[in-house]
Amino acid sequence: MSSEPKYFDAAHLDTALSALSEQSPLTTLPLFREALRTGRAALEAQWRAGLPVDRLLTLHTALIDGLLVRAWNLHIAQHSPGTEIALVAVGGYGRGELFPHSDVDLLLLLKKESPSVKPLAEGFLRFLWDLGLEVGHSVRTVKDCATESKKDITVATNLMEARLLAGDTGLFTTMQERTGPDKLWPSAKFFAAKLAEQHARHRRYDDTAYNLEPNIKEGPGGLRDIQMIAWVTQRHFGSTRLHELVTQGFLTEREFRTLDRRRRLLAKIRCGLHYLAGRREDRLLFDHQRTLATEFGFRDKGGNRAVELFMKQYYRTVKELALLNEILLQHLDESLLTRGTLKLRPINRRFQVRGAYLETTRANTFERFPLALLELFLILQQQPELKGVRAATIRQVRENLHRINPGFRNDLSARSLFMEILRQPSGITHELRRMNAYGVLGAYLPVFGRIVGQMQHDLFHVYTVDQHTLFVVRNLRRFTVPSFQDEFPFASALFQQVVKPERLYIAGLFHDIAKGRGGDHSELGEHEVVTFCQRHGLSDYDIRLVAWLVRHHLLMSTVAQRQDIQDPEVILRFARTVGDAERLDLLYLLTVADMRATSPKVWNSWKDRLLIALHAETLRVLRRGLAEPVDVASRLADIQEQARALLTRQGERAESVDTLWPKMDTEYFLRHDAEAIAWHTSVITRCAAAELPLVAVRHRPQAGATEFLVYAPDRHDLFAVLTGGFDRLNLSIMGARIHTTHSGFALDTFVVLDHDLHEITDTRTLQTLARDLRAFLQTPKPGRDYRNTLLPRTLKHFPIPTRVSFALTARDRQTVMEVRAHDRPGLLYQVAQALQQSQARLWGAKVATYGERAEDYFFLTGQEGQPLTADQQQVLETQVLERLGSDAEPSVQ
Repeated sequence: MSSEPKYFDAAHLDTALSALSEQSPLTTLPLFREALRTGRAALEAQWRAGLPVDRLLTLHTALIDGLLVRAWNLHIAQHSPGTEIALVAVGGYGRGELFPHSDVDLLLLLKKESPSVKPLAEGFLRFLWDLGLEVGHSVRTVKDCATESKKDITVATNLMEARLLAGDTGLFTTMQERTGPDKLWPSAKFFAAKLAEQHARHRRYDDTAYNLEPNIKEGPGGLRDIQMIAWVTQRHFGSTRLHELVTQGFLTEREFRTLDRRRRLLAKIRCGLHYLAGRREDRLLFDHQRTLATEFGFRDKGGNRAVELFMKQYYRTVKELALLNEILLQHLDESLLTRGTLKLRPINRRFQVRGAYLETTRANTFERFPLALLELFLILQQQPELKGVRAATIRQVRENLHRINPGFRNDLSARSLFMEILRQPSGITHELRRMNAYGVLGAYLPVFGRIVGQMQHDLFHVYTVDQHTLFVVRNLRRFTVPSFQDEFPFASALFQQVVKPERLYIAGLFHDIAKGRGGDHSELGEHEVVTFCQRHGLSDYDIRLVAWLVRHHLLMSTVAQRQDIQDPEVILRFARTVGDAERLDLLYLLTVADMRATSPKVWNSWKDRLLIALHAETLRVLRRGLAEPVDVASRLADIQEQARALLTRQGERAESVDTLWPKMDTEYFLRHDAEAIAWHTSVITRCAAAELPLVAVRHRPQAGATEFLVYAPDRHDLFAVLTGGFDRLNLSIMGARIHTTHSGFALDTFVVLDHDLHEITDTRTLQTLARDLRAFLQTPKPGRDYRNTLLPRTLKHFPIPTRVSFALTARDRQTVMEVRAHDRPGLLYQVAQALQQSQARLWGAKVATYGERAEDYFFLTGQEGQPLTADQQQVLETQVLERLGSDAEPSVQ
């Protein structure tokens, strides 16, 4: 057992325990609780006074050891002195690294199962819980330990770190022998299993440690990766000291010091998190980042906030640890899994393959041939069977990064090599990521080096800028891979027609390259990419194309989500900006890749279909000719003819058209496609007067959403009632079109998704929703009031003031009101209430969300059908701000 630390007055506790006439749990528990409380408080005080993290963990472990052993003596040893049983610390507690609020993992080890032991064990564990410890426990015999270890690598790993606290020493020794590498999980098999476990864990975090709220324990480059190396070291070399890797030649002394320094930093952050949260917490949440930055001595500097500097240090740390992890894994792979002499295969004068790894032919290869720093990655692309780079060569790359200087970048051969990497048919994503990990990408492209580890302070982008950028390139590459064709069939088919795909990859690399500089990053990025393209020999046409893509990379998503893409003038204006079909195709592909790379939550089928619809409508205009004005009469005739044909094929009578269509104005036909018009006509003309209000619903796969049709006598509060109804049904409105017939009926359509922004496809569910919405129309209830709703904690750190702005539509016939605010339950209902109160007439709405930010657009006129006057806009803005709040601090969960 560890020596007793000064802050734990063992003698005082022992004296107090012995003074009790009856040493029962009820009488001793207050003494134990006080010892735990005072001990932990003393440790926290020492931590805040500068106690090194490793010392803190050791002392905390010793404190718990002292309490557990005494509790064991009271509950087990005194009551069953002859029983063969042992108290064993396992997991992080077993290796002596007990963080302030981590679980205390225990094994009650038995020689054999005994009915008399069970109540003693239960009483002991209950005492620990009552004491205030978070205990993770198992009760097993030695045979159980061997059996479970054989089945589960996690159990075997836990038992490797076992440490006897009290009880039968012989029993503990037997368990260690029965579960050791001579009996179970020999080092090679153990390494293979832990490596697969690490790969699976990394995949859960999208193979990146660069999330804005990273998990410092489980994420790539985190503490678990270091522990994984320690476990393999212990299994293979029988040593719990990581320095053994230096002795065995797996790490240099310098690399070990880096590993240890980075490990201590992560451990320090984890301790800080535990103390801040008052519980076990391994996620570096926004709630804690600013506080930790201040506690760790960071201050605002040079336009960068303290939290940004702190997080940049964190990201550099995990990047370095991930690289060391790769070096060690490559060493261990060759040492443990490779049998026999490694086969040597020459590539050229500079490189050769040893086993399955690429290496330089000489230690001074990069010194003599600096261009080999790029050639290395090209060879890896051309020989995909290789598993990676040998550790010694990775070290050489890192030691020679200074050779990538202005002269290197100006060398035509270097530029040709880099372009060759981007033109390869495979391996682009992997090698760009490897180049970033080794520091080569940031050295060759200093503008990229500036965004490495840079946070994007919003909830829309969940990765750092460099990782988001590499995800964009990855997404573009996935469009070329046959196995992913079902994921995005339209984009995959479109990519097959792309000439010179490297132009798209360059646009992806540079689209956010100027983030964080201030100003318009699209405009600044355009200048950067022009310089790059000129230096790398692209033609004038290609330079203009790539520059245009970078400058306009947000255009298509903006038009699709914020404007009415059923308006011919909107499409014509967008088409004129795009100019030709090639730009349209490339912009579509870049837009999809970019939106998917922002956050796993951002993309959904509705946005997919919006972009496809915008592409289709724009392509039609481009083929027709940009010089041609919008022929409203011709378009109207085409749509009506297509709708009639659909109705005829469905067996509808001509009277259906004659009954409904004369009641509708031109705007109705221009705002809906033929298929939607045919559906409306069929449903409405079959509806009897007694069935009004009519609510119909359908899942529309081609729209990627669920569509509601409401046909009812018009009333001034109808939109407010409907938005309140959808909100109470937990449905999210993505778009709305509001029409009033000449006979005074409202024909409103709503595109909705469920609360998680997924399509609703189940027929029975759809019928129930339609029935419930109709009932709500007949007996309206007030919608939910946001002002009584708690918002997610993350909004505290990214305040989004409510803003209202106005503009005219493409044809100056309507006013567009844009509302930017925190996305929240009942937001549309509150806006609808404001519209009703100000007497503005609503013609349509589009809803867009970016993380936690809502950007909603409402197409309005006054009661006489004219755009809103300045006075009307002011009244409406005031109403919206009163209902949503302007700059008030949101409530936080």
